[in-house]
Amino acid sequence: MIKKVLIANRGEIALRIVRACNELGIKTLCVYSEADEQSLHVQLADEAICIGPPPSNLSYLKADRIIAAAEIANVDAIHPGYGFLAENADFAEQCENCKIKFIGPSSAAIVDFGDKSRAREMAVKAKVPVIPGSKGTVDNEKDALSEAERIGFPVIIKAVAGGGGKGMRIAHSAVSFMKEYNSARNEAEKAFGNGAVYIEKYLEAPRHIEIQILGDRFGNVIHLGERDCSVQRRHQKVIEEAPSPFISADTRKKMGRDAVKLAKSVKYEGAGTIEFLMDEKQNYYFIEMNTRIQVEHGVTEEVTGVDLVKEQLLIASGQKLSYEQKEIQFLRHAIECRVCAEDPSRNFAPCPGEIGLYYSPGGHGVRIDSHVYSGYIIPPYYDSMIAKVMTFGKTRELALDRMDRALGEYLIRGIKTNIPFNRAIIRDPIFRSGKATTKFIEEFIERVPKDIYT
Repeated sequence: MIKKVLIANRGEIALRIVRACNELGIKTLCVYSEADEQSLHVQLADEAICIGPPPSNLSYLKADRIIAAAEIANVDAIHPGYGFLAENADFAEQCENCKIKFIGPSSAAIVDFGDKSRAREMAVKAKVPVIPGSKGTVDNEKDALSEAERIGFPVIIKAVAGGGGKGMRIAHSAVSFMKEYNSARNEAEKAFGNGAVYIEKYLEAPRHIEIQILGDRFGNVIHLGERDCSVQRRHQKVIEEAPSPFISADTRKKMGRDAVKLAKSVKYEGAGTIEFLMDEKQNYYFIEMNTRIQVEHGVTEEVTGVDLVKEQLLIASGQKLSYEQKEIQFLRHAIECRVCAEDPSRNFAPCPGEIGLYYSPGGHGVRIDSHVYSGYIIPPYYDSMIAKVMTFGKTRELALDRMDRALGEYLIRGIKTNIPFNRAIIRDPIFRSGKATTKFIEEFIERVPKDIYT
């Protein structure tokens, strides 16, 4: 069993990992930047080491400093959380070379799934449905336009190393294609140091459905159902729920089987999420795999009763999965709202600063994952998410009513947040009907007066 873990992350996910380790009797070492000295994960870990100045490229993205801290503190394993180095194959390989367990899949699996074009090829080989698209990357304008015309407009141009919506452009015709193609390549080069792109058919208003999987080193893989992540702004998820209010039980079984089939085909180890787009007829298409724990993992935990972070730690310790597929049950409905320090009245501009008053909601069916408190100073250097509100109940309606109540109770003073925006969505009749697609927020902002959520 792993005895000591270095947590190479910050904020709520770092605190989440600290708590899971504590329950398993595993010692924790948190690394932190100078901006995060007062964060809860640093205060609650058994040990903490500062690894650099606030900017992430000088701290949380410094693999050499993290490895050095791991060696100094004599840890057995490193948990990367999500973001930062969580899907960095070079970092995973460095851990492997230093005989430190990387809590996640092998570096080879990260390489395979980190390249979206290669991941698509693996899905095809595993006979998992994919969106019509280019067979690989398209490296010049002539070939790119030819592929786009073959696929049929509209198309989406995607960076192979993409994430967070960067390096993605939509072209509705040959006239606009070249501009969008070059914009996607330039943005990808700046964001990821890799300007390679591929092209897919663009689904106008799909649903974004993801399947949570777990695999161990003995070849066992299970799925834990789906999460509906269709409510997004600028390709960033805002609200997630499980199970999806849209898909049927038969579709759920098929998607789960396909997700397991793909993971088994590469002998996947650890937690992962296989993401699909789905059209109005419940046809679904593989788009990518995230080789890490997801921000929204708590939704699945509340629906199934499975502690995903503990499972990650047990798998990394060499144990078999704690569950067989037949033991996974979907016990209730759960929904999550991401709380971000941002101002909806100023186009959701980040809003760092000191929290003057902090009071989180509670009561039956409410879970809050957060690292902030009264007096905490939100730094300007990182993602604006400061908390996740999760509510659950026997029915979707009950989970939604509890979310409405919880958001109404949440008090954060001193900064602006998106809590009123989230609450307006929860109350919206289209969202409550279960008909939200990835176009929902765009259309919501156009039809709902701004004073309702600012």
